[in-house]
Amino acid sequence: MRYSSQVRPISYLKANAAEVLVQLAEQREPLVITQNGEAKAVIQDVASFEETQETLALLKILALGSQEIESGRVKPLADVVARLRAKRVA
Repeated sequence: MRYSSQVRPISYLKANAAEVLVQLAEQREPLVITQNGEAKAVIQDVASFEETQETLALLKILALGSQEIESGRVKPLADVVARLRAKRVA
């Protein structure tokens, strides 16, 4: 995706807010908002934002898991399964 086609000045956003929201929902591409010629904000539809947040959460979980493995804080699978089964029976 090329962001250069999705760049608008803040005056465009002010004048066309409703249209911008419809475009965001339909195209599901972020829009870069500029002020005085500089990129100042990025807006996106809610569904895309939620997907991004879920992806970031999964990546964080993977990173934390990798850190656990690197630091040696792991247990054999058989031990974990046995412990879970013992809890379920008790």
